[in-house]
Amino acid sequence: MRILVTGHDGYIGTVLVPLFQQAGHEVVGVDNGLFSACAFAPDRAKPDAELRLDIRDLREEHFEGVDAVVHLAGISNDPVGDLNPATTYDINHLATVHVARTAKAAGVPRFAFSSSCSIYGAHGDDVLDESAEFYPVTPYGESKVLSERDLTALADDDFSPTFLRNATAYGVSPRLRGDLVVNNLTGYAVTTGQVLLKSDGTPWRPLVHIEDIARAFLAVVEAPRDLVHLKAYNVGRTDETYRIREVAEIVAEVVPDSVVSFAPGAGPDKRNYRVDCSLIARELPAFQPQWTVRRGVEELYAAYLETGLTEDDLTGSRLQRIKHIKAQQESGLVDEQLRVTTLNGATHV
Repeated sequence: MRILVTGHDGYIGTVLVPLFQQAGHEVVGVDNGLFSACAFAPDRAKPDAELRLDIRDLREEHFEGVDAVVHLAGISNDPVGDLNPATTYDINHLATVHVARTAKAAGVPRFAFSSSCSIYGAHGDDVLDESAEFYPVTPYGESKVLSERDLTALADDDFSPTFLRNATAYGVSPRLRGDLVVNNLTGYAVTTGQVLLKSDGTPWRPLVHIEDIARAFLAVVEAPRDLVHLKAYNVGRTDETYRIREVAEIVAEVVPDSVVSFAPGAGPDKRNYRVDCSLIARELPAFQPQWTVRRGVEELYAAYLETGLTEDDLTGSRLQRIKHIKAQQESGLVDEQLRVTTLNGATHV
């Protein structure tokens, strides 16, 4: 199949592209290059064709011959989402709907949307399946709720969206993020000897490796349409939900001579939810997650040692998305609407 992947040059996309290519698919990547300078590994697999383009500018001709869209592009976490909520809704909600409508008009039959378990928000100790109520507590979470609503309205016999509600991601990537909890705790342990918790450690959080997220998208795209049409799937493993303090303890066990500590003023986090991932396991047996948090911490630890990660690296603009965006804006390379000012239309690479 010919698959168009938005956000292919990001944290998940740089891992997803080669997985899809290894499965025999042709990949067309679409990315505005906002995080191209955030390289952790020197190389990344390139898509078969590449559009250096803001998703808000996609047109029907960009979807020519495409069999399915994997829509990853968007503002990727709560701090960046809070920076300018109006822009968060513009990109994560309105631009998502624009991509879907344009793809549908071009005759693309399948649309796999990267949603998030953050839509469940503040829930507590109950284990939630896909029918649970939404209680998002951030603009990022709310934008995913709105997108699922409006993509549902676009569904018909010719256009089939599927919603992949990813657990909180972790793992090594050519575009590594240091602002994700497992990556961050392991980074602090390696660089300072402190597994530094910035909350009280009590919230529940489902966790999933980015390779397993990519495997879930592959399973959805390759599944029979009728099976996944207008379905939502919690993406992860039910037994890979932890309290944040438990994650910190795993890190302390893996990284020698590290101890759990709390940042000054660390308090509760309203984002608190557990999820049931049995539906995707039951309906999509091709999705076989390979990772656990412990194995992911071991992977991160080895990668951090190999690259000589320092605390400045971990907390600087290369690995912290909000710092990168602020630096780009201060340099005039990105505007207030998070448009890359150096873009001059679509280019094929």
